[in-house]
Amino acid sequence: MSTAASTDVSITFDDLHLHKSLLKALTEVGYETPSPIQAQTIPFLLDGRDIIGQAQTGTGKTAAFALPLISNIDIKQKDPQLLVLAPTRELAIQVAEAFQKYASHMKGFHVLPVYGGSDYSGQIRALKRGVHVIVGTPGRVMDHIRKGTLKLENLNALVLDEADEMLRMGFIDDVEWVLEKAPDDRQIALFSATMPQQIRRIATKYLNNPEQITVKVKTTTAETIRQRFWPVSGVHKLDALTRILEAEEFDAMIIFVRTKNSTVELAEKLEARGYAATALNGDIAQNQRERTIKQLKAGKLDILVATDVAARGLDVDRISHVVNYDVPHDTESYVHRIGRTGRAGREGDAILFVAPREKRMLNAIERATNKKIEMMELPSTQIINDKRIDKFKQSITDTLANEDLGMFSQLIEQYQQEHNIPAIEIAAALAKQLQGDSDFLLSNKPKRKDQSRNKSREDWDKDSGRDRGDRSQRTREQSPRKDRRDNTSKPEQGMERFRIEVGHQHQVKPGNIVGAIANEAEIDSKYIGRIDIHDDYSTVDLPEGMPKELLYSLKKVWVAGKQLKISRDSGSKSSVSGKGGQRRDGNSTKSRPADRAKARNKVGPIRKLSLTRNPRK
Repeated sequence: MSTAASTDVSITFDDLHLHKSLLKALTEVGYETPSPIQAQTIPFLLDGRDIIGQAQTGTGKTAAFALPLISNIDIKQKDPQLLVLAPTRELAIQVAEAFQKYASHMKGFHVLPVYGGSDYSGQIRALKRGVHVIVGTPGRVMDHIRKGTLKLENLNALVLDEADEMLRMGFIDDVEWVLEKAPDDRQIALFSATMPQQIRRIATKYLNNPEQITVKVKTTTAETIRQRFWPVSGVHKLDALTRILEAEEFDAMIIFVRTKNSTVELAEKLEARGYAATALNGDIAQNQRERTIKQLKAGKLDILVATDVAARGLDVDRISHVVNYDVPHDTESYVHRIGRTGRAGREGDAILFVAPREKRMLNAIERATNKKIEMMELPSTQIINDKRIDKFKQSITDTLANEDLGMFSQLIEQYQQEHNIPAIEIAAALAKQLQGDSDFLLSNKPKRKDQSRNKSREDWDKDSGRDRGDRSQRTREQSPRKDRRDNTSKPEQGMERFRIEVGHQHQVKPGNIVGAIANEAEIDSKYIGRIDIHDDYSTVDLPEGMPKELLYSLKKVWVAGKQLKISRDSGSKSSVSGKGGQRRDGNSTKSRPADRAKARNKVGPIRKLSLTRNPRK
């Protein structure tokens, strides 16, 4: 049977009979209504049916299979019950994080990502403790099955995610090998953007009377909308947003975030910075919502910070800009969001914030809309300062032209005579009084090359390109380079040394440290410098200028059962006992000074990743 998923979804997650703990987690992460593929797929998987889902990346398919299959898991059973095969390490990590996020209120739930380039011993220990869900690349899954460290006897379900991509990358024989090792009565969900002959053959051979679901989404975007994205790097999102607000000429704007709490938090921060902003989310009463829309239409309000559901059907002529502060869950949401501007033939602007880990969604949006989104440069300090000066001068002109200054002119004249102070100094004092303690102009920090500046879209694509699986990685693991280290050396130029409270006695490996910091700090792993591991602590070199908020966040990150508790290293201690200087791939952590210079602004926004923050007990 074949089902075309409708885009008009009127049901809620409550209607899908999911586990209550999952519904609670969905509320927390901001999922309010299921996407078309979720609405179609979840009931079949809950019933134990095999399915074939033809859907692009970005349609919400991870939740479509994760939510029902988590619901069917027996927490008391510690052997793997669900195996998800993914073509790349990147996708495996993302899917594992999604499982952890959805199951955050299921006590005792464990998910384990397995992929090439990560340490075997840590994976083996986790498997021995008990894991409910395995998410892995085909090669590493095969390795564990051959070693006997991964047993599939109690496997209930198997997911093939992006099957056509695994075919393209040459993994299809590995996939079939794993399928042969799985129990005959297992449930299978196969997802693929396209259905080439080999994928159809696998579906026919291994799936039992599958339900076929095809997602047809509305992906048309108006030609009058200019679409841009900013690669999140070096500047905090809020600071970047503020720069954009100052530099862009906008009438009214909608800023989309994922969760209800985020709407309130961001609106309050923008209000504190002088913007007429308010939150709009599903918890706001209808009468208050109507008042807010009236204020927006009347020009008494300039910025709405909203969730997808709250902004549905919103049609206000003044909206000239849409900012996707948080990347949407699926491509259809993106189309819906930016459709709030550029209506009825009017011009509009859409800006998307994209972190390196979210590049897959950017690619999915471009494929779905058949449009290349241009990369934008963040307005420079000079541009912002020029804007502020022009605005200040214009406010003086407007006040002189439109206001009655009689009484104040007399007061200034009187003050000038009494104190013999030039009028220009009095005016400057009044301006300073009005400005308060906040800086009027942005300061020029030491020149560092912003990663988003002077960098083409092609360069950015190359730097954050997809990981091509674990085959080459396994080869690299077998023949690591000779360890090149000078444990007494100082950090290279542009780098700073930090101490973390985890070492050999905690069985930590360089790859564990690199992975945790790269994920949390949004730093490309190649910009993480020397790692020296000692008995009870380690040191790691990171780009200079790490924000305090980010360091505070990193303190709480868990690695090898310990919190990092990162702090600036007060002095380089002898590293005789340490086996440092290596990265997870066996290569030396030393890199060229030019690369270090590039790294200085690679520090990204704080992210709350459940996989790094919640160690298994």
